[in-house]
Amino acid sequence: MDSKMKPAGSMTVTYDGKSSEFPVFEGADGPRVVDIRSFYKETGAFTFDPGFTSTASCESQITFIDGDEGVLLYRGIPIDDLADNSDFLEVAYLLIHGELPKANELERFDHAITNHTMVHEQLKNFYSGFRRDAHPMAIMVGVVGALSAFYHDSTDINDPKQRTIAIHRMIAKMPTIAAMAYKYSIGQPFVFPSNNLDYTSNFMRMCFAVPAEDYEVNPTLCDALDKIFILHMDHEQNASTSTVRLAGSSGANPFACIAAGIASLWGPAHGGANEAALNMLAEIGSVDRIPEFVTRAKDKNDPFRLMGFGHRVYKNYDPRAKVMQKACHEVLDAIGIKNDPLLEVAMELEKIALEDEYFVQKKLYPNIDFYSGITLKALGFPTEMFTVLFALARTVGWIAQWSEMIEDPGQKIGRPRQIYTGATKREYVPCGDR
Repeated sequence: MDSKMKPAGSMTVTYDGKSSEFPVFEGADGPRVVDIRSFYKETGAFTFDPGFTSTASCESQITFIDGDEGVLLYRGIPIDDLADNSDFLEVAYLLIHGELPKANELERFDHAITNHTMVHEQLKNFYSGFRRDAHPMAIMVGVVGALSAFYHDSTDINDPKQRTIAIHRMIAKMPTIAAMAYKYSIGQPFVFPSNNLDYTSNFMRMCFAVPAEDYEVNPTLCDALDKIFILHMDHEQNASTSTVRLAGSSGANPFACIAAGIASLWGPAHGGANEAALNMLAEIGSVDRIPEFVTRAKDKNDPFRLMGFGHRVYKNYDPRAKVMQKACHEVLDAIGIKNDPLLEVAMELEKIALEDEYFVQKKLYPNIDFYSGITLKALGFPTEMFTVLFALARTVGWIAQWSEMIEDPGQKIGRPRQIYTGATKREYVPCGDR
């Protein structure tokens, strides 16, 4: 990847009587950055930034977020345009290659993904090694990490051809692996992929078909799930993406890097937010109880928090939530749920969040997790599968970010620094003298 950062001046830092100058760069959009790579050499000091919320860890051309304006772009294209007009594999191609594919390019890409959907037959043995009540995400971490033991011909990160094969395999096999994790958790036989179906329809069939009867794919439900996948594909340098990049910076194979990303995503503060939002709606139960819970949410001394509102990045309305709200209604209408109590609670909470002075001032707008939990439940997925579906979609972003990192000549192995506050140098005291 060739750098596209442009010089934008410099910043002078005066410390301990010495002035040092550091270059400032600007990207295509967003805040300017101060290049502090020589900061320690020049000043003898480190910068301190817990969570790296004020630090750009890399240069990337994949995803742009403007949290203040509520903007999310994939390769420059607004997320709602893609969700409304594109499909999973076309957006996947866009994230990986940088441009929307021409018809023949999309056909070749679709063919490459479809021909990799099956997994090695011996991989099924991994599933039988897990307890029946194992969490699907625990299974995902283990099975995806094990892929490198089965596909040795695509683990050489220095070979562009092997990297391409690994990318195709990872995108193609993730739905199969995820569906197998679901089937194992409910005690049903695995369903092999069907190459005559599109990506998302194939996944739905692998999850919900059984050998005893035919399964007919509902296009409305598949379209909603396809939108969920697109909306979750990438989200800049979040915790799991940063984990993938950090693991990849050491030269680890792509399957190990994606397994690391899945493990990071499993955290409830990251990938489990939609499940938490659904649990909150169930706890509220009915519209008439909303005032009680809103009052509790405003009380700093009450531990209750409204889940699915606000976002660490978006200080305005989450652009993904608008798409998800529409898809949620379409799904509920398609399956005949006209008066879903969870949806009624959700709609009333949304209205309050957009009108109540407390929520408006604090910019606690509904985010994508607010609607996606209801939608996934309506599609028939249990809550423990929500994060698995998130991982399936985010695999595209992870693998695109990993590929970009590998091709970046300026990339170095990740090595954050620290401020040490422990004991200073002291002598060892023998056990008998302590």
